[in-house]
Amino acid sequence: MGKVYEGIDAKLAAWMTAQPMFVVGTAPLATDGLINISPKGMAGTFAVLDEHRVAYLDLTGSGVETIAHLRQNGRIVLMFTAFDGRPNIVRLHGTGEVLLPGDPDFAELMGEFSEHPGVRSIIVVTVQRVSDSCGYAVPKMEFVQDRDVLDLSNAKKGEDGLADYRRQKNSASLDGLPGLV
Repeated sequence: MGKVYEGIDAKLAAWMTAQPMFVVGTAPLATDGLINISPKGMAGTFAVLDEHRVAYLDLTGSGVETIAHLRQNGRIVLMFTAFDGRPNIVRLHGTGEVLLPGDPDFAELMGEFSEHPGVRSIIVVTVQRVSDSCGYAVPKMEFVQDRDVLDLSNAKKGEDGLADYRRQKNSASLDGLPGLV
């Protein structure tokens, strides 16, 4: 049933950017380390850059697993699931790079995304494998709207509050790997 693609074509890019949610998976090298999966959403936070590169806006949150794992080993997978329409699951396996504000290319890539308070980084993924699978067992669900709770929380903290929050909550992963410094 599944298909492996040469890259991300225009049809697939349109489908992925239309999904209201995707999931990011990373893991540390240690076999006893914690595997992390993280749901991502909000319109305008994911972009297809070309046939083999995608990026998403990483907003300040309570953990820093993705950043810590990418800095350690670079491995990442993104999964998109159809909750309406034709059943489909698309996975993008690749290597990720963390771009922080001030890094080369950060400002230019910000133009690919909608505006949100609390931008922590941009995750750029060089995609090595694009595949789909049936998704026949995935339930049909109706998208109501994006939640605004993260944006409201980050806006309320302000820049100084966000910096303090990142120092407290984003300095290390659950496994003790370096996060944001």
